Amino acid sequence: MMLLEIIWDINPTIVKLGEFELRWYGLMFAGGFLLGYQVITKIFKDEGKPEKDLDALLLTMILATVLGARIGHYMFYEWEHFGENPGKFIADMLIPPYAGLASHGAGFGIVFALWFYSRKRADQSFLWIVDRVAVTVALVGFFIRSGNLMNSEIVGKPSNVPWAFTFMKNFEFEQIPRHPAQLYEALSCLVLFVILYSLWNKYKAALPDGLLSGIFFVWIFGLRFIWEFFKENQEAFEDGMTYNMGQVLSIPMVLFGIFLLFKANKNAKKMVSPK
Repeated sequence: MMLLEIIWDINPTIVKLGEFELRWYGLMFAGGFLLGYQVITKIFKDEGKPEKDLDALLLTMILATVLGARIGHYMFYEWEHFGENPGKFIADMLIPPYAGLASHGAGFGIVFALWFYSRKRADQSFLWIVDRVAVTVALVGFFIRSGNLMNSEIVGKPSNVPWAFTFMKNFEFEQIPRHPAQLYEALSCLVLFVILYSLWNKYKAALPDGLLSGIFFVWIFGLRFIWEFFKENQEAFEDGMTYNMGQVLSIPMVLFGIFLLFKANKNAKKMVSPK
């Protein structure tokens, strides 16, 4: 029985001046990166890493996130349009405005970009930097999914749970009470950020390389697999799939996280073994 229904009728645009629009999603996206930058700055200071590298790291993260997410969206969800007009397909994929962003693509992009970043910095190994960035990405993920909520997008399936949302600004699906799937993922990211930051804050350099990033990948994409059961499919082709594209792409991410946890376990044994 419906005990509570939340009517979600938030305007995704905060203010509009001519052709310029300030939207909640963009504000939260930028805010997440700014707060994440403060977190990674503290990590660099506390672990004695050169703060001059932070600007390069921030630029790397922004480009990897946006381009990876954009390319991922087209590769995973709209690849069938490539044959229609390859030139337009590539231009739409890379040139703003960005109407579609895939978190799995962002994940692939960030991992590749951090590998490239670490190659030029002997004091910041690949696993070391991925571990530390994982802390900030969890925080950014909370803000991005909150932005999706403000946009009334990526909505859940119909539900009579007491906390169901009716998304009045979403015209793609019927405006009835639904799971607030964006909120589920946002809170998952926030809890993960608290866990990862607490672990780092307690152990810092004593953490075995791969531990934080292993927890990140298993947690984020393991829960993503579960939350997809509560969400409407994003593309029509997913309707005929046993598991949708988000779930299929989450499986290798979880396996990668398990691999990192095994690496962390081996690294921990090396750290405590006698010389």
